[in-house]
Amino acid sequence: MAILKLETFAGISGDMFLGALTALADAYHEITDLPKKLGLENEVAVQILNVNKNGIACKHVNIVENEKTDHSHRHLSSINRIIDDSTLPGSVKSIAKSIFLILGQAEAHVHGVDIEKVHFHEVGALDSIMDIVGAAYLIDRLKIAKTYCTPINTGYGFANTAHGKLPVPCPATQELLLGLPVYPGEIASEMTTPTGAAILKYLHPSFSIPTLTELKIGYGPGEKNFEIPNTLRASLCQENASEPKMVVIQTSIDDMSGEYLGQEFQASLMEKGASDFYFEQVIMKKGRPGIVLNIFCPEKKFDGVSDFILEHTTTIGLRYFTVNKKKLERSFSKVKIEDSQVQVKKSKTPSGKNKYKPESSDVFKVAKQTGESPLDIELRTKKIIENEKD
Repeated sequence: MAILKLETFAGISGDMFLGALTALADAYHEITDLPKKLGLENEVAVQILNVNKNGIACKHVNIVENEKTDHSHRHLSSINRIIDDSTLPGSVKSIAKSIFLILGQAEAHVHGVDIEKVHFHEVGALDSIMDIVGAAYLIDRLKIAKTYCTPINTGYGFANTAHGKLPVPCPATQELLLGLPVYPGEIASEMTTPTGAAILKYLHPSFSIPTLTELKIGYGPGEKNFEIPNTLRASLCQENASEPKMVVIQTSIDDMSGEYLGQEFQASLMEKGASDFYFEQVIMKKGRPGIVLNIFCPEKKFDGVSDFILEHTTTIGLRYFTVNKKKLERSFSKVKIEDSQVQVKKSKTPSGKNKYKPESSDVFKVAKQTGESPLDIELRTKKIIENEKD
């Protein structure tokens, strides 16, 4: 399953998306054959044009309608009929119809009519049908499972539409982009179209982009030329396996008895999700003695740990920051001492050297049972491990 990253610095339109994904899939022959699969080969054709956008060589997927084509606007039902009657796989038909439904719902809401009464105007034209069905074909072919996206450049100003001059983003586009991060950019033009916005919404992108390894890049150019490259940049990526982010939480306390920070407090802190902690003795302002409580916890446990600190100490604030953590490969085993067992943590250094650390709570428990010192129990445990290794 593929991960897709979209960089929408020049917005997104149907032909830009189609061009970018065709490049990623190297599917130019398949896309030029799309009219035949839709039964529209007598009405429309696909041309692949070599273009250059501000020094970036790319291919524009150009939809050319036959001059004798009937240009009457279509309703959603007639578009679905074209899709259903095609020779495309069922999965592609489902994606295409879902995108058209998203688009139709936005148009219906904006115009205040029932979805079946929506005249799709420009988006019901053959070029938009080709853009959406082609996008659906490539989403399915590339097996896109997850999409990340940068904030969307909508452009600004006014655009000429079938409804007359409308503000950019046009109402249907703005409806489709609700809840998504957008910005107007610096170009007075319609940078994001309803078709592009509908395809993007279908993909349900995340705008919190993690560290990714890019495997392949494709550019989808638009028709216009601007001072910036009028292209959609799309990348096939893989996510990097990494350790979960850790958070360091710190707070300074100078007005609380240390006995309230003892064993019960520390046990509860660990239960809330802290993975480690330590105290530092410090001299605070006005010469007051105090402590700094330092806690390490996984990022996902931050809220629970920080809330516990604020509830159970006298501090009225804390500071925190995320850190990366590098740790050795580790495993656990049990060593039998008398009638008890001691858990041992085994770790391996980068050079391959093994380290062994008996669990202190188990060591104390066995020492109490046998009357020996904890140090003797730890030495016995390590000796058993060394003998087992030999």
